Amino acid sequence: MMYDWTEPWAHAALAWDIRLVSQSGPSAWMQRRDRRLRKLLELAAARSALHAGAPAANGEDEPMAWLARWPVMHKPALMRRFDASLTDGSITLAALESFMTDPSRIGTLYDDRVMAWESSGSSGKPGVFVHDAQALRVYDQLESLRRPPVITGIGPIAFVGATQGHFASVCTIERLRRLGPLAAACMRSFSFMQPMAQLVAQLNAYRPAVLASYPSTASLLADEQEAGRLTIHPLSIWTGGETLTPAVRRLVRRAFDAPVINSYGASEFLAIGCECRHGAMHLNADWVILEPVDGHMRPVAPGELGATTLLTNLANHLQPLIRYDIGDRVRIDPRPCVCGSPLPVIDVQGRCDDSLVLRAKDGHPVSLPPLALVGLLENDAGMFDFQLVQHGADRLRLDLRGNGSTSGRQWGLAREVLRAYLRTQGLANVRLTHRCGVKQAPGRSGKLQRVVAYPRA
Repeated sequence: MMYDWTEPWAHAALAWDIRLVSQSGPSAWMQRRDRRLRKLLELAAARSALHAGAPAANGEDEPMAWLARWPVMHKPALMRRFDASLTDGSITLAALESFMTDPSRIGTLYDDRVMAWESSGSSGKPGVFVHDAQALRVYDQLESLRRPPVITGIGPIAFVGATQGHFASVCTIERLRRLGPLAAACMRSFSFMQPMAQLVAQLNAYRPAVLASYPSTASLLADEQEAGRLTIHPLSIWTGGETLTPAVRRLVRRAFDAPVINSYGASEFLAIGCECRHGAMHLNADWVILEPVDGHMRPVAPGELGATTLLTNLANHLQPLIRYDIGDRVRIDPRPCVCGSPLPVIDVQGRCDDSLVLRAKDGHPVSLPPLALVGLLENDAGMFDFQLVQHGADRLRLDLRGNGSTSGRQWGLAREVLRAYLRTQGLANVRLTHRCGVKQAPGRSGKLQRVVAYPRA
């Protein structure tokens, strides 16, 4: 069935349920979680070959107890058996990958039925995830209804980020833009791969009421605003996709004189959580389950930070993601929030890459967002196991884990795509070097920090 925003009854019923849970006690979301979980596990066991060997439910099993006995799913294993993971045998990974090679299809439905997203390779390999009509409805309504009400429905939205791949954020923006002329006029995507001066000019012309981007990119735009080159007046700033530090939040809020609302999402589930008006991140626990676990995949105590986190998507019945290792470190706070929401509060430690400030030949500084560099090396050079380190005002070094001819070929391709990108940024003078056989230590989030800035006093 094709996803269509004009299905009023399905959307109205879902919106009513989401609002009701938000205004009820914890038992409301727990009851819905358990009911949806049981349905998901039964469907996955019956219709997904990947889950056919999962443990059957005991007669006395509560849904969460049944879930605890399911095996952990990791991205490499999922991609190896991608077709078997789906509950619809007519969809294949080969067909989806062919579909996603065409950038003109960003935001369109595959086979007029499902949305396909590609993830970054931040945990070593890229992934492909498909979402059915129900899942898309859920993500849309959660994004709309569980943000603080003062920032919804207030004018044009500008998303600044990666726009040349089938990534979740840009696919969502472009999908909604295709709903009609009004939607197309109210939101637009801007690439952070272009020179900053060009991006600033585009945003100045668009004058968004909402600016949405990654924290690292938002901080670079805040610098432009404080310098007087960017002159927009958004009513709110939406951030997500990376760790938002207190320092970056203060910088962005000061520069734009607007509240900063952080959200937490992933290619596996777009709307995992969003901040309330008190700045606490609330988990959408009626539609997604997060299990913080230690290095041996054992649950950690409430209030403790896990080594990684397992995600179960209760909305998506096309590609059941059950106890899927998303790689982030999460703490679930056992205490209720002062805002009165019954939904649990979570603390997330995700990506922690640095923005780079390099010196052009004429001496002026040029800022580069880290996700632009990561996306470039992933998508254009096919690299997923690297660390790009700044070790001077005009020097970058690419550290590769492997040795031998394979790493040599990787370096040759990476050098060419980096040089081409740096030239577009006015940084043709930057010297590029590399090292092979480097063992890279993970950052504070548990993931490898893949872009490391030159330390400044």
